[in-house]
Amino acid sequence: MQQVRRVRRAALLALTLLSACAAADPSSGGAPPVRASAGGSSVFGAYLAGKVALSQGNADAAANAFLRALAARPNDPELQQQAFFAALLAGRSEAAQLARQLPDNQMALLVIGDEAAKASRWAEAERAFRALPRQGLTQLLQPLLIAWAQQGDGRTDVALATLRPLVEGPRFRGLFALHAGMIADVANRPADAARFYRIAQTEMPDSNLRLAQVLASWQARTGHPAEAQRLLANLVAAAPDMAIAVPTLLSTAGKRPVARPTDGMAEAYVALAAALHAERSTDVATAMLRLALDLRPDFSAARVMQADLLAPKQPAAALQMLAGIPASDPISAIVRLRRVSLMEKLGRSDDAVEELDKLARDYPESPLPEMTLGDMLRIKQRFPAAIAAYDRAAARIRQPGPNDWPLYYNRGIAYERANQWSKAEADFKHALALAPDQPFVLNYLGYSWADKGEHLPEARRMLQRAAEKRPNDGAVVDSLGWVMLRQGQVADAVRLLERAVELDSEDATINGHLGDAYWAAGRKIEAQYQWRRALTLNPTADDAAKLEAKLNPSQGGAVVSGQ
Repeated sequence: MQQVRRVRRAALLALTLLSACAAADPSSGGAPPVRASAGGSSVFGAYLAGKVALSQGNADAAANAFLRALAARPNDPELQQQAFFAALLAGRSEAAQLARQLPDNQMALLVIGDEAAKASRWAEAERAFRALPRQGLTQLLQPLLIAWAQQGDGRTDVALATLRPLVEGPRFRGLFALHAGMIADVANRPADAARFYRIAQTEMPDSNLRLAQVLASWQARTGHPAEAQRLLANLVAAAPDMAIAVPTLLSTAGKRPVARPTDGMAEAYVALAAALHAERSTDVATAMLRLALDLRPDFSAARVMQADLLAPKQPAAALQMLAGIPASDPISAIVRLRRVSLMEKLGRSDDAVEELDKLARDYPESPLPEMTLGDMLRIKQRFPAAIAAYDRAAARIRQPGPNDWPLYYNRGIAYERANQWSKAEADFKHALALAPDQPFVLNYLGYSWADKGEHLPEARRMLQRAAEKRPNDGAVVDSLGWVMLRQGQVADAVRLLERAVELDSEDATINGHLGDAYWAAGRKIEAQYQWRRALTLNPTADDAAKLEAKLNPSQGGAVVSGQ
């Protein structure tokens, strides 16, 4: 959903809004903390509770705490800021009430403008948006919101004139062209819409779901269904999981994705949230998504992104966010797969399996439900059951193509862990035939050969290709160093394995391999140190036994060939 082709570092891009919200960021300096005074210990306690809740990602609890403190001290400016931002992150109605008390807060200005827009008070909305300073993130956001407010007021020519210089400018012109196209589309100006959409498509070649939906809808509604299908098919090339949703996306492409100006404003917020999410500015991205959902509660793109932000710390809240997306939504199948992942994370495995069974029935031609089940079972080390699920997924693929390599790769892993190497090897080769330069497959097969002492020259070539694709992947660098050690190039192996440990210092296998290389180089004390360190990094039972054997004086600490 990211709708900015090139995004600068968030520290630069979001400077203004981030500084406006610094008081609510528990990691920032912000304003000086509320101090306890006589009779004020309960206020201070509530303040601290709010800070802790924010640091844990629980915006609703933070809002409760800050609002409780604010009730006791209603004129405290810092508590007003904290309570407002926490309420905004939590999607609470109090945010709109508090915004009026914060005329200099830029997030508050956005809320005020949005409230006016929802009430069709377009002139008031435009005034609020114009009060935003043109710096940092607002350089992108402000003109989009102003233009949509002008369109809401029926001034299409003025709205397009607001965006035209930015469409013709050097920075982010694809984003501005996309919104100009949507404004012309809503205003039934097909010639203008077609011209702006062409610019957006040219300037934003990296397809994403929302851009593809908007452009495919335009093509379908203007008599170009083949082009709509091509746009959506390109999504699958970048993200194979999208395949399950393409038929529904095509069948609903005739519906205009932006029906009213407030929808367009929500699109602007989501586009910027995606940019911030990519740069790990989670709190401000969440605020943007809350603003989008306040304008457009049924906006599935915003709900999916918000669920992604919630999932690491609050999977239950993420699941609840996705529950607001109806079964009739074009991306419902993708949403259901995400819900399965969250159920599994919450320990609701039976519910997850039940939902996957339903998905398999609802989408009989898609391999994704059975693939997802196979992945769940493989992670739980239930390899025979995982293989059976992968087999059912493979049976649904009429003609395997480049996007199907993950199925054979994952089934190959399950076979290898189930000690069925010949079948695993066949699957890895099949995956490579479908995607010859896929670094994960190159690495797994190349490392497996190296570990078995087989096909070492070919394994090295494969691992060198993988390393060219992923030069900073510790596992790949480790594999290349390991095959070099197998080939007797000890000095080169030590150099690469040291690099691998730098890249992934907490991996038991990589640390153990470096110990083996040190031993081969005659650096026995360093080797023993690495083996001992590897034992502290949760190795598998088999690897732990091998490490203990190497450290056992009765075996001389020797590296056993073939380990």
